[in-house]
Amino acid sequence: MPATVPHILMCPPDYYGIEYEINPWMSRGRQVDRPQAIEQWRALKRLLEKCGARVSLLPPVDGLPDLVFTANAAMIYQHTAVLANFRHQQRQGETPHARAWLQGAGFDVVLAPTGTCFEGAGDALFCGETLFAGYRIRSDARGMQQVGQLIGTRVIPLELVDPYFYHLDTCFCPLSATQAIWHPAAFDTYARQALAAHVEQLIEVSEDEARSFACNAVVVGRNVLTNTGCPGLHAALTDLGYTTQATPLAEFVKAGGSAKCLTLRLDGEEAAAWK
Repeated sequence: MPATVPHILMCPPDYYGIEYEINPWMSRGRQVDRPQAIEQWRALKRLLEKCGARVSLLPPVDGLPDLVFTANAAMIYQHTAVLANFRHQQRQGETPHARAWLQGAGFDVVLAPTGTCFEGAGDALFCGETLFAGYRIRSDARGMQQVGQLIGTRVIPLELVDPYFYHLDTCFCPLSATQAIWHPAAFDTYARQALAAHVEQLIEVSEDEARSFACNAVVVGRNVLTNTGCPGLHAALTDLGYTTQATPLAEFVKAGGSAKCLTLRLDGEEAAAWK
């Protein structure tokens, strides 16, 4: 067991469902099998605990079906939590619940910059000392730069151009300070060039596996957990010395989420230089 036990926030899917449509994955005509979703969520939680993580729970709230996607609640930097300011009205009710939990857990909670949209660790991921920031579809570039100023770190903005990859964590996953998984087609030309220039080793994910949310992975030490349907990525990671785990998360893909979306790392991602 590492000196600092990985600490992850999850929210049980008691009220999870497709009650609205705010991304191309969501359709109220294709509803969630809630018992199946609960079992898939529990299986992911068990795997995280098997990998040595401590999981804390944000209480679910009736009427907030996407509260289960805790990655969007905030961005964590040391003892500071920068709260989300959701673009869509349907998710804005989540923020007070996340704020109360994070304050109770001892974090210094700050609001996202006024007048900007910011969707937490869904669009803000550290790789080394640099904060990579997805923008256009859900978060605003100007707000990301202000978040960087707030915590005193360099920000590289990355424009997302495919609505199916609407958050950065659906197409980019830092593994370490020098390695990351990515799906190049989700980014504009500048973003692809910026990632190639600033991340030493990029592991490319195919279109088919990206649509199985291969990039939406959870990294705990040398363990990488993903949805099923990502054999190419798993083979590449195994060659690099990682231990991979696949667990079915199809019920959450219906809402445009997977393993990473269901987790908020509270103690620092493995790739963060400040960890």
